[in-house]
Amino acid sequence: MTPFDRDQVRRAFGRAAAGYAEHAVLQHEVEDRLLERLDYVTVSPQRVLDLGCGPGRASGQLRKRWRRAEVVAMDLALPMLQQARREGSWLRPLARVCADARQLPLADASVDVLFSSLCIQWIVDLPALFDEFRRVLRPEGFLALSTFGPLTLYELREAWAEVDRAPHVSQFADIQRIGDALLAAGFRDPVLDGEDITLTYADAGALMRDLKAIGATNADLYRRRGLTGKSRLQAVTRAYETYRRDDGRLPATYEVIYAHAWGPRPGQPRRSGGTDIATFPVDQLRIRRRT
Repeated sequence: MTPFDRDQVRRAFGRAAAGYAEHAVLQHEVEDRLLERLDYVTVSPQRVLDLGCGPGRASGQLRKRWRRAEVVAMDLALPMLQQARREGSWLRPLARVCADARQLPLADASVDVLFSSLCIQWIVDLPALFDEFRRVLRPEGFLALSTFGPLTLYELREAWAEVDRAPHVSQFADIQRIGDALLAAGFRDPVLDGEDITLTYADAGALMRDLKAIGATNADLYRRRGLTGKSRLQAVTRAYETYRRDDGRLPATYEVIYAHAWGPRPGQPRRSGGTDIATFPVDQLRIRRRT
């Protein structure tokens, strides 16, 4: 998999922030299904992290579920966090943090529940990402995430392939790679499953406008730069017509992967790169001096 352009991801979602909620029908559905997995959490958490929070819809639901918990809404795009402000109140403003998921500005073992819906597909180095998740989760903390799989928008990808060889539709990790990375990071009892969700559109242009409206534009580091010519867009539209359904609308398939897992039990060493990292309190270290 080729890496994603972090700055392009940040800019695209920042531009889409104001109108994101209006167009994010699929994202809301996936978010709701992931929220159901929080029923596995039987102890009231003290701190909950909504990573890749967008305009904060899930953050608001997390605050309603656990009214005494501190809910931290975190996103790479500052305009998304500005939209998320409405999920708080003047008495209890929502804690909002602009940060990269790969470098969480949180202390070790400071989060009880880490919730992340449709965020991690933009990060290629999953082992390093899950090491970071493991670092901030308290022992036996709960992780719930959703992401897109490699079949996502395969119709649009194949239509573009008829026009040129440049990457136009982002490629995402498959379910096995996600599960392997969770185990390598030391998470316990991971449960993963997936489903295909199909949206329909009048034409390929409507699909591409919808993707732009939610910030899900092509962020491949080696994507073609500059404007796309009218003739090439018309060629993509013609190629996409081969997928037309009987009802006269075009399908757009999303492969959605869900996962939840628990952090290690107390005393188990952290892992990084698949190997254990031993940690000791400073006052337990014995220093032998040579004479």
